[in-house]
Amino acid sequence: MTDFPERAKRVSAIANEYADAGDKQGFLSDPVVSALHREGLYGMWVPRALRGEELAPARAVQVIESVAYGDPSAGWVLMASALAIGTGAAYLGEEAVRELFGGDRFPVIAGQGTRPGAATPVEGGYRLSGAWSFASGIKHATHIHTLGVIEGTGEARIFVVPVAQAKLIDNWDVLGLRATGSIDYTIDSVFVPEAYTHPAGTEEPKRGGSLYLIGIAGFAMICHTGWACGIGRRLLDEIARYVSTRVGRAGIQSSSESFQEDYARLEGAYRAARALVQETWQEVQLVLDKGSKLSVRQNTLIRLAMTQVTSAAHENAIFAYKSAGTTAMRAGTLQRLFRDMHAGTQHIVVSPPVLRAIGRELAGLAEGQQWRFLELL
Repeated sequence: MTDFPERAKRVSAIANEYADAGDKQGFLSDPVVSALHREGLYGMWVPRALRGEELAPARAVQVIESVAYGDPSAGWVLMASALAIGTGAAYLGEEAVRELFGGDRFPVIAGQGTRPGAATPVEGGYRLSGAWSFASGIKHATHIHTLGVIEGTGEARIFVVPVAQAKLIDNWDVLGLRATGSIDYTIDSVFVPEAYTHPAGTEEPKRGGSLYLIGIAGFAMICHTGWACGIGRRLLDEIARYVSTRVGRAGIQSSSESFQEDYARLEGAYRAARALVQETWQEVQLVLDKGSKLSVRQNTLIRLAMTQVTSAAHENAIFAYKSAGTTAMRAGTLQRLFRDMHAGTQHIVVSPPVLRAIGRELAGLAEGQQWRFLELL
């Protein structure tokens, strides 16, 4: 599947067509989900040995970017599911992989990896219980990827369980990213075989190549980076289309020197942030090609690129909303993009503590510390 960017563009067009419908109903429309399956995007990070693509980071950013351009919610569901599917394929035990990836269609694994549940060791595995939020894409999933802490040892592990073994709580009434259907769920003393678990922080794949040395945290950085690239570009393009109509408020803005200056400034800031993204991940690929793990500084830079492009996209959303006047208040693409962007900025990966940790390491104030997902310890 060497034409993954083209496949992503086809999904993007369908996602764009059904974006408003998904926003209203609270989950992706069936044609969008079917397109994600048909074009093989769910398997972009599945190891080649399991019929996946094992897609390199810089190209994966472009795939998520393209789908998020069409509909930010579709891009969000893709990134969350592709992460869980791909890392499950790389890190889970053989028994689990044979069952999950032995059929004609890849499983769709959703869920999330924060606010862990509790896992009690028992013969052959664990008993998992807990309550979790923000299970993006779970309404389209077959399995759940979720975090638990082992009682007695404090070890954090990822558990993969069938969706049918969880209680889904349909409570996704939110400002933006409504079509992600990121509802809450609970699990009550469900047995999870050992093979269906793996250490949360592992960077040692059981199958697949050097891509998987970046661990779940690295994949998460690719995900949120690509998403911000996509919605950031779409916001600039939408406001440009709006002012080109030269009708009403748009006509006023099209001749406004202030608007033109701001558009140029934001275009430059967005392109600079996106260039940092591509530069950073291309350098990462050189390291991975050698079979090496990322250094602390490289882990800092992928987080910096992610926060920088997210900040640029957020500025684009504010500018587009102000420039469109009352049009942006009404139901439609601009309003939806504004809401989706502001929902995306609330994610923990782009929160102020992460930016502070980035600055600390860049300034040489974190000697001897290592990244553990979003913290320097």
